[in-house]
Amino acid sequence: MSTDDRAAVTTGIAALHASPGRAGPGRLGLVTNHTGVLPDLRPAAAALLEAGARLVALFGPEHGLYGTGQAGESEAARTDPDTGLPVHDTYRCSGERLDKLLIDSGVDALVYDLQDIGARFYTYVWTMCDLMVSAARTGVRFVVADRPNPLGGLVSEGPLLEEAWAGFVGRAPIPVRHGLTCGELARHLNATAVPRVAGDAVDLTVIEAVGWRRALHAEDTGLPWVAPSPNIPTPVTAAVYPGTCLFEGTNLSEGRGTTQPFEIVGAPYIDARLAPALTELALPGVHFRDLRYVPTFHKHAGRPLRGVQLHLTDREAFAPVRTAVAMLATLRRLYPDDFAWHTVDGGAEGSGHRHFIDLLWGSDRLRRAVDAGDDPSALCDPPAPPARWAGDDALLYA
Repeated sequence: MSTDDRAAVTTGIAALHASPGRAGPGRLGLVTNHTGVLPDLRPAAAALLEAGARLVALFGPEHGLYGTGQAGESEAARTDPDTGLPVHDTYRCSGERLDKLLIDSGVDALVYDLQDIGARFYTYVWTMCDLMVSAARTGVRFVVADRPNPLGGLVSEGPLLEEAWAGFVGRAPIPVRHGLTCGELARHLNATAVPRVAGDAVDLTVIEAVGWRRALHAEDTGLPWVAPSPNIPTPVTAAVYPGTCLFEGTNLSEGRGTTQPFEIVGAPYIDARLAPALTELALPGVHFRDLRYVPTFHKHAGRPLRGVQLHLTDREAFAPVRTAVAMLATLRRLYPDDFAWHTVDGGAEGSGHRHFIDLLWGSDRLRRAVDAGDDPSALCDPPAPPARWAGDDALLYA
């Protein structure tokens, strides 16, 4: 799509800035980070204050309010120097602790404005879910200032999470690639997961992203791209992430510590066989290039690795989850003595420790199929419209 053909999307936070009363009366808390900007890149918190919003507190997710924390980290800031507002860290905070945090903050409503990337294991939506539960229990209203799903919203992909495998990379039964905006997902969760945990739904308002259509990817919206977290630098990274994030559950590097995280995977034991073997699979919308790299941090830091880079050739045809599943099966077949799964706490495989791949996939079915030499593609239904799993009532956009 050319620049002239790009849509002019107005985000929910831009609409709220134009009309602060849409958040309702009382004291507001803003759940945000560095992605919480207006289309002209002004930080939303300062802009809302200038527009007269009664904003009294900020709440940060994983990676922190300023997005400086790596995976599994937040930040230590307690006051935002630009606005003078108190900063509350919500990462790894849930249940009664989160209820108390909301009560102590003194807010009457929470406004949620974080850029999601459309994958179940991207934790911002579970911060949203946990806050919705606590808001329901403490009588706080919840407002989602909606943003586009950068992967578009025509398809979902991958299995629903099985509740026995719920955690912070998946609280509720949704697909790996869910196909919804945060506002739509909030509507779905408010009819399902939130009342199951809180006993009732939260008082929910969604301020829609006007002009967004399900066929639009991030590059088509006319909005500036702000990297949602340190290892999602580009829209292409976001496009492959619902698949290659599964490599976090293995002993392969998923490209952290390089300039192309999640677009490349590799390990010390990979050789010249991998790229041709993946090419032979003729997976739609992607080519595989043999490459070598040295991560500067994270898995295998400082070690020369060999692997592949995913080059997307057709965004519409590319199925990230099915692609990654085929890659995992190929790796197990080519390198049976070297390929291994990671456990959640670093314990040795086979020692009874929980495997992280099971939490990412939402069950142990993928791991067991790959280890048995079965064809795991049978676990991947063809990509389908998100209404198939979420229902038409959740959807806000055509």
